[in-house]
Amino acid sequence: MIFNAFFKTLGQTGDPRFRRVLFLGIGLTLALLVAASVGFLMLVQWLTAATVNLPWIGEVTWLQDLFSVGAVLLVMVLSIFLMVPVASAITSMFLDEVAQAVEDKHFPHLPAVTPVPLWEALKDTVNFLGVLVGANILALLLYVMFPPAAPFIFWGLNGFLLGREYFTLAASRRLGPIEAKKLRRRHGGTIWAAGTLMAMPLSIPLVNLVIPILGAATFTHLFHALWRKT
Repeated sequence: MIFNAFFKTLGQTGDPRFRRVLFLGIGLTLALLVAASVGFLMLVQWLTAATVNLPWIGEVTWLQDLFSVGAVLLVMVLSIFLMVPVASAITSMFLDEVAQAVEDKHFPHLPAVTPVPLWEALKDTVNFLGVLVGANILALLLYVMFPPAAPFIFWGLNGFLLGREYFTLAASRRLGPIEAKKLRRRHGGTIWAAGTLMAMPLSIPLVNLVIPILGAATFTHLFHALWRKT
């Protein structure tokens, strides 16, 4: 069922609506990461004085530069891990458009749904982004403690979170949030497995920027397959 949904998605990758969401997602992701980097650097410079008097050393003028370089390096390292959840969360804001493109092609008999208001989609995206980023920052500790298991922790954690969110969003369009959560709980194992398969390619640079779009479409197919079984 999962692979069938994925191959159907691959057959629709040329859809202009897919490309639009892809470019929007990449652009917003990069803009957010750049803004966060600049903001963090400005905060570090504001908190550190340009000149510091140290015992036995005297006046030091290079500490602010040292902290600034350290802040830049820290942001670069964190961005490697955080670009994935940020891109995935931002893509979720446009999932309604991706899902509609899938339904127009594969389920044209279905009645139209009311589009999710931009403000509501933005609110859900911010909440989801907070959960994803927070969970991945906490997971950094596990990566350090258990280095050999780091890829599996990353795949399992993000697979659970992405599968849960993407499926709920796709299902809520047709069933509403309450029934969507009930359906998700009934098929939690399948949804987690699909999310994990989606999370695995997220470890590959550049490819990880495309996967959220394919995942959004795949979970739309998966929702309809599980809905028919109910």
